[in-house]
Amino acid sequence: MHRRFVRRFAFTGAALVLLATSSRAETVRQWQFAQKGDALELALREVEVRAPAAHEVAVRVHAVSLNRRDLMMVAGNYGRGGTQPNSVPLSDGAGEVVAVGAAVTRFKTGDRVAGIFFEYWLDGAPTAASLATARGGNAGGMLSEIVVTDAEGLVSIPAHLTYEEAATLPCAGVTAWVGLFKRGGLAAGDFVLLEGTGGVSVFGLQLAAAAGAKPIITSSSDAKLARARELGAFATVNYRSNPEWQREVRTLTGGAGVDQVLEVGGQDTLPRALEALGYGGHIAIIGGLSGFASDVPVGALMGLNATASGIYVGSRADFEALNAFLSKHKIKPIVDKVFELADAPAAFAAMDSGDFFGKVVIRL
Repeated sequence: MHRRFVRRFAFTGAALVLLATSSRAETVRQWQFAQKGDALELALREVEVRAPAAHEVAVRVHAVSLNRRDLMMVAGNYGRGGTQPNSVPLSDGAGEVVAVGAAVTRFKTGDRVAGIFFEYWLDGAPTAASLATARGGNAGGMLSEIVVTDAEGLVSIPAHLTYEEAATLPCAGVTAWVGLFKRGGLAAGDFVLLEGTGGVSVFGLQLAAAAGAKPIITSSSDAKLARARELGAFATVNYRSNPEWQREVRTLTGGAGVDQVLEVGGQDTLPRALEALGYGGHIAIIGGLSGFASDVPVGALMGLNATASGIYVGSRADFEALNAFLSKHKIKPIVDKVFELADAPAAFAAMDSGDFFGKVVIRL
């Protein structure tokens, strides 16, 4: 484990108060990004929580999940506005509504909900203002026993999912959905290339298989590839034993190339993904595990008559479309590791290690 994620923190436990009738300021436990010199570290603190305003709800968070973005934040490498000291980590969380403001009609006490990634991107095209409301690294982060948020920034979670499973959806699940269906127009029979076995790729595998597509997934671990086949992978490729993995992927399609790519690897994988892409295909550019690719090879795209989309999660409407698909097909997200609230630094370390399949979750 990396030392920056495994410091021990002392804290005082606080009884959870549900805020339904109390006007007093109560306290809850909450992890924050604390300033330490020129760097940030995780600190568990007891903070006051306010009652919701007229248009807000209070949510008792039961589970949160991590994304690569969260590691970039604590390391000080996340460029989209940086990370604010004393702000709350994590964009993804699910819980139960425990209090509602006077003007709220969208939810009631007891409803099971998840926060959307962008608190104010509800539908349609994004705007600069809506993209500025991404949760995590600000007051809207989810790693807190209670969060108070605008009621419009929540969705109901599918009835067949646990809180731990639902907590994995807001970033990785919506990203995979938008990349494959909204931007890619995924159809039954499409060959889909998925890189690695992290959250977005495993969601892509499950969604593509349920839609009748032919997902091909890569990993350096034969054990992980075996798990992927159990989830419906059409074929698998070990990129460590097969460094020219893009050629094997193309062979698996009969030489035609794949129709869809969820490109999460970045500068090291994008050129190979394009070699595996078929004519008229679509590549969803999502992540930068090896560093973000600074140049998109326009010539290669034009030669294939292909399209590329930059994907930065999606709207509330996209989340609701994903939830409808999950409910229809009874898809359950893959939760690989679960940590308790006090062990959040260990969850960050597990995420940083790469030794997981699907998602890493913290239970509150």
